[in-house]
Amino acid sequence: MEKTRFNKTFFNTVEPIKIRDMLAVVLGAIDKNEPFVFDYTDVIKLAGHSCPAVSGAYKLTQLALKTLYKNDMPERGRILVTFKGGVDYKVNGPISQVVTLITGASVETGFKGLGGGKYNRHNLLSFNEEEEAEPNAVCTVIFERMDNNKKIEISYRNHMLPMNPKMGDLMPLAVTGKGTDAEIKEFGELWHERIKIILLNPPKGMFEIKELN
Repeated sequence: MEKTRFNKTFFNTVEPIKIRDMLAVVLGAIDKNEPFVFDYTDVIKLAGHSCPAVSGAYKLTQLALKTLYKNDMPERGRILVTFKGGVDYKVNGPISQVVTLITGASVETGFKGLGGGKYNRHNLLSFNEEEEAEPNAVCTVIFERMDNNKKIEISYRNHMLPMNPKMGDLMPLAVTGKGTDAEIKEFGELWHERIKIILLNPPKGMFEIKELN
């Protein structure tokens, strides 16, 4: 079977996210007790690219689920998600799409469930325009388990990421397509040095988690 040929080998070393989806079991797509397994390349396909927002969305969702569920398997479709700020705040919109893919929590366009709403995904994700993200944060997101109401808040900051000065010269060449193959490739390598940090070795303060009452 043909597969997408990604050109960054470190993608294969990013820890996958495992989550159980009982709707998939009920409708026969997967056997009981078998999880969905999401890896970073799944969210690249969703977004059409790899960047600090996409990689940060993947990592913050992974960390949120680990904090909420500890050693238990997360339950897809049984998680409420609230973004601080509107959908247009910074990159709330693109980040929310990654969160939806992994958790199943959707806005008003989501699946409304079977037999009166069982396995509903509709309106499990929302944007609170009355609240602002934490200072200097790319986003602040609240995750809540629907089975026991355990709730956490996670903020993602990436201002501490290093920036190779060559990126400023190479980026317009890559974006416009006017660069040579070598220049475009070099830009992609420098760009992904930052993504690698987010996914494999995030520095202290990049992801801040608070447990809420």
